[in-house]
Amino acid sequence: MKSVIRLAALVAFMVRAALPAQADDIPVAVAANFTAPMKRIAAAFEKESGHKVLASYGATGKFYAQIRNGAPFEILLAADDETPARLVQEGAGQSGSQFTYAVGKLVLWSAQPGLVDGAGAVLKKGDFAHLALADPKLAPYGAAGAEVLKALGAYGTVAPKIVSAENITQAYQFIASGNAELGFVALSQVLQDGRTEGSSWLVPANLYTQIRQDAVILQAGKGKPAVEALMKYFKGDKARAIIKSFGYELP
Repeated sequence: MKSVIRLAALVAFMVRAALPAQADDIPVAVAANFTAPMKRIAAAFEKESGHKVLASYGATGKFYAQIRNGAPFEILLAADDETPARLVQEGAGQSGSQFTYAVGKLVLWSAQPGLVDGAGAVLKKGDFAHLALADPKLAPYGAAGAEVLKALGAYGTVAPKIVSAENITQAYQFIASGNAELGFVALSQVLQDGRTEGSSWLVPANLYTQIRQDAVILQAGKGKPAVEALMKYFKGDKARAIIKSFGYELP
């Protein structure tokens, strides 16, 4: 009888050891362009770890303001590398925790087949009434789109036609709904099984500043095992495979 009790106790101990010491919620601020891959990564991480990812999606610039005003996010997945670095410098981010998790690609996209040509010449022709662009002051992909227009010498012509979006998700919605015939979005938003619907131009990388998307642990998440586990997961093969499948380059 005693041996049975000891065996049961041993089994219970092994089960407890296999589970996280404590399942925690992890509030994460996520750049809007990374919505789809983050949902998939979060689901896989939660299944393996038992922790819960509480993701909020939006413009990096807006998240910066919220974090500086005390928003209780524990991790920021930004759409640039400058915002995490600034938060570290200002004491709101944990020193040494910043790393690049993805390199984004910009695309000029329309839901209409045939509208956007493979060289982006439509921007100079101006055969459209509205172009969606995320606010360059808040969204790095919007800033990249503005860079492209200026590099092509088309900004002055196109400027009156720009429909400003709060973030890259809203820019996508403007285009998908037909409120704007075309606009700049992240490749990850329109890539489905290696293809894009409608018409698109993958913007050459030399026309805009490289979009290095960095993650950083914020002060609210400092020293928390669940936060460390999620950041480690992002650097692993499973998360990197998901990121790559959405059209991002890996650092």
